Amino acid sequence: MTDQQNRPGNELPRREIRDATILRGMAHPLRLKIMEELVKAGHATATELAERTGESAANCSWHLRQLARYGFIEEAEGGTGRQRPWRPIAQSVGTAADLEQEPEFGAAEDALMEAMLQREVDSFRRWFANRHDAPSEWRDASFSTQSWDYLTPDELAEFREEFMNLIRRFGLRDVNRIDPGKRPPDAQPVRLVAWAYPADLWPGTPRTGMEPGKGIERGTGIEPGTGIERGTGIEPGAATGPDTDNAADEGG
Repeated sequence: MTDQQNRPGNELPRREIRDATILRGMAHPLRLKIMEELVKAGHATATELAERTGESAANCSWHLRQLARYGFIEEAEGGTGRQRPWRPIAQSVGTAADLEQEPEFGAAEDALMEAMLQREVDSFRRWFANRHDAPSEWRDASFSTQSWDYLTPDELAEFREEFMNLIRRFGLRDVNRIDPGKRPPDAQPVRLVAWAYPADLWPGTPRTGMEPGKGIERGTGIEPGTGIERGTGIEPGAATGPDTDNAADEGG
């Protein structure tokens, strides 16, 4: 157990990313999938992750090492080689607000946010299409909501802080729950996702967006429940790339 997972009161350590290379490295689809599988399972080997992702054990092993290199996972006890288990590092991850206008950093941040947004949209669609197969207690407890209001910047900032306090309260109630053996028997991984933004674009803003089935255009951002919040950090969870500084990524 690392110091990060053993803090008084289960407080998550905060980490600010200031390196565009790390953001690019995390935007890889397989790494995002591996991170999700590790968060759900608590720990897993390259061989186990290969079964869950449909990739080879060698490929998963390579990406696991990159995730460890970027500080998102660590080795767990037991096993060697591809039978060595890995686990996520519990941390609150954010990007540096003062670097958002830097072209390289901003482009890397956008690429990661867009990849994560696509995963969240795809995941919600799967849930929506299959929700009737879920137990009734989960159907009743889950929800989605859409709403409009007329807010000032200060009011929206106040709403955001209230919402983030709720995320901090429920998002990772106990860091120890990363260990499956310390979760309540009926606990399941739950995605907590929200966004709130001005509905109208400013004059002169390029009208980019996404077309159904054609992915995400540049210029969007998200606050995913187990990801990276742009500029200020997100509570809670472990954030989860192409890694343009390493040509080997192209094979993953």
